[in-house]
Amino acid sequence: MKDKEEIIETVEQDGYALENADKSFRMDKDVVMVAVEQIGWALQYADESLQKDREIVLVAVKQCGDALEYASEELQSDPELKKLAEE
Repeated sequence: MKDKEEIIETVEQDGYALENADKSFRMDKDVVMVAVEQIGWALQYADESLQKDREIVLVAVKQCGDALEYASEELQSDPELKKLAEE
């Protein structure tokens, strides 16, 4: 998948589609945000740089607390995110 609009439409329907997206889209904050809004677990397919992005991780964890395991170690230790993940 090469077209940004196409991949955004796809991940809106199925966040797991991020896994098959071109690496450039897995590094694109807009695309990853849409994917984690749909399914928090999609964080596992995001580029490492976005697994360190608090805003992305926050949305993923709000959608699915277990997504915190795919965040950076630093964010996994964040008290607010840990509490949210447990809710």
